[in-house]
Amino acid sequence: MSELLKQPHLIKKATEELDKVIGRDRWVEEIDIPQLPYIEAIVKETMRKHPVAGLLAPHLAVQDCDVAGYKIQKGTRVFINKWSIGRDSSIWDAPEEFCPERFLGKAIDVKGQSFELLPFGSGRRMCPGYNFGLKVISSTLANMLHGFNWKLPENMKNEDLSMDEVYGFATSRKFPLVAMMEPRLPLHLY
Repeated sequence: MSELLKQPHLIKKATEELDKVIGRDRWVEEIDIPQLPYIEAIVKETMRKHPVAGLLAPHLAVQDCDVAGYKIQKGTRVFINKWSIGRDSSIWDAPEEFCPERFLGKAIDVKGQSFELLPFGSGRRMCPGYNFGLKVISSTLANMLHGFNWKLPENMKNEDLSMDEVYGFATSRKFPLVAMMEPRLPLHLY
């Protein structure tokens, strides 16, 4: 929501998609999510730029191997920094910008097959709750945008919104987000 509030035109694009696909007479349901590519792109871009945890669970090399020219010896504990991967300019154009459009029309998944985006990890050490987590995040975001108009408080400008994070086991905002909302759908739906 912070990234969207910094760029209100992204909220407008998302709500246009929601109005076109869902209409304004009901809430978004789980079955609707595959028909909402812009919502999916926002979720992917958020996971790229703001991963919940900066490092994947440690992996252990079970045999000697070569990864991108680096010799990894059997028994080495390997940590993968997905925060750095998400900001790598050799992988992403303008990696510091929040741009959901970078995922439109591209087959980059979040289920561990596209190594440039690993929010849930990959392989045997992949988060077992990824499917549930993805559905909850997508449905919640879609309904927050579909059901409400969002804006910053009157005394705050988009550029004043801090994007500072606190890093630890999980990454969280350094300062809480304060936002104003008002109903967007007909009142009988609330």
